[in-house]
Amino acid sequence: MTHDLPPFDLDGFVPYLLAATAQKLSAQLAAGYQSRFGISIAEWRILVNVGYVSDASVRDIEQRVGLEKSKASRAASRLVEKGYVSKTVDLADRRLIKLALTDKGADLLRQIVPIAKDHSAALEQTLMGDHAVLQRILKQLLQAL
Repeated sequence: MTHDLPPFDLDGFVPYLLAATAQKLSAQLAAGYQSRFGISIAEWRILVNVGYVSDASVRDIEQRVGLEKSKASRAASRLVEKGYVSKTVDLADRRLIKLALTDKGADLLRQIVPIAKDHSAALEQTLMGDHAVLQRILKQLLQAL
């Protein structure tokens, strides 16, 4: 059955390439920490943002990493339950939930960040000198969107 579709190169479509690559990279990195530390990809994204972005709120992190509101909220709640982050209501805007790293969360990041750095170094090797170019282009795209 033919549908008379217009020509389209899916394998050359940049949004598809970015989404597929991001998914695979996240899954590979997660393989290094999920079974060992028992945290999900969403929990990792929130934890690393709380640790390295000052004054992080759930809303800021949702926007920063592209997590759906409900997924970010559930992941943040699990991190609170596990003792890795603490939650407080922002006094200036009571709709905002601020997150802070606990000592236990900092200990976890000290163990996971080297795994993330090793993963990044392996990616850099794969790109053979194009890593800085890719990084610059991705930052430019992210800022433009």
